[in-house]
Amino acid sequence: MKKLLVFGALATIIFACSVSVKTTAKQTGYVIPAGTFEDTLRFLYSLPADQWPAPFIDSGIVWKELGIIPESPLQAQKDSLRHLIELGKTLFFDPRLSGSNQISCASCHIPDLSWTDGRSKSVGHDQKQNKRNSPGLLNVWGYERLFWDGRSPSLEDQAFGPINSESEMHSEMPDLMRKLRRIPGYKPLFDSAFHGEGITPETLTSALAVFQRTLVSRKADFDDFLLGKKAAMSDAAIRGLHLFRTKARCMNCHFGPLFTDNDFHNIGLTYYKRENEDLGRYAVTHMPEDVGRFKTPSLRDVIRTRPWMHNGLFDNIEGILNMYNAGMPQPRPKAGEENDPLFPKTDKLLRKLELTSGEKQDIIAFLNAITAEPLRIKAPAMPQ
Repeated sequence: MKKLLVFGALATIIFACSVSVKTTAKQTGYVIPAGTFEDTLRFLYSLPADQWPAPFIDSGIVWKELGIIPESPLQAQKDSLRHLIELGKTLFFDPRLSGSNQISCASCHIPDLSWTDGRSKSVGHDQKQNKRNSPGLLNVWGYERLFWDGRSPSLEDQAFGPINSESEMHSEMPDLMRKLRRIPGYKPLFDSAFHGEGITPETLTSALAVFQRTLVSRKADFDDFLLGKKAAMSDAAIRGLHLFRTKARCMNCHFGPLFTDNDFHNIGLTYYKRENEDLGRYAVTHMPEDVGRFKTPSLRDVIRTRPWMHNGLFDNIEGILNMYNAGMPQPRPKAGEENDPLFPKTDKLLRKLELTSGEKQDIIAFLNAITAEPLRIKAPAMPQ
């Protein structure tokens, strides 16, 4: 019976990717030890990454192999930037940056929740719900553009958005500067960080940006596995890793050490001409091809950043996999919409996957293996 189960797993999981596994074995010259399918996969993924089974990648995709979580780009400068980082951390947790003195950056980016807020959509000024889900900040330095629609090119620029937004922190930068300058405890902090440049919008946003660039995911089981701890990942997670790279086609958008292509895609959740319509990146570029496109989030720590998607639609990881397995929504134009240049088109990368229930559970096991304990940071004492 055990042998039948093993061969059943082989038939179910390896069918769509057997060529890549066999090719890997042939090219490397390694002799794959006898054993179960899981033993085979564990052996293959213990090899250097350039000898792993080939992923299923569509033509034209420029991708990078998965890898160990990288260090912050500021890691080597942390000592010299100590005062600046501490100032940014203090500002991040200070609710006085808001017009009501009740909302801080940490209100929507809570360390214990992997720097998200656990809500489907963030809540801002006067307890009003905002339009989109609050994204996590771990490894935010790895994004090339910020916000779900990519409207901001840098963390420095991004900081202006929530502070000045009527629906978020409901503040005005000139008013905020006057407020901070009236707090005696902030002057020495800014002086230590910026050597006399003073309290300005530029020094404020620079400090916030530098602090956020220090936020890095902790190493997860997947990282430990890549570092040589071959028992760090369960058999289910090993199978999930292989499915993630092959049959499930996840690597078309989620690749590299941070599991993101830093691009934007329409996954069919635009709600075009309906309640909750959100045209995504189109609102920034006004290019028809950007209708419904949203940033590809990193999958690092994904299990801890629920609910998911730009609108917080999913609070159940099984539900997300079921949607991807079905190919996501593929809306068709109604009568009169056939020539509408703004009718949203679901990305061609999305298609039905025909994953079994067991395979979906294996992928979830792998997603758990790239999720670490949250990076917890205690809020500092506020300057008086």
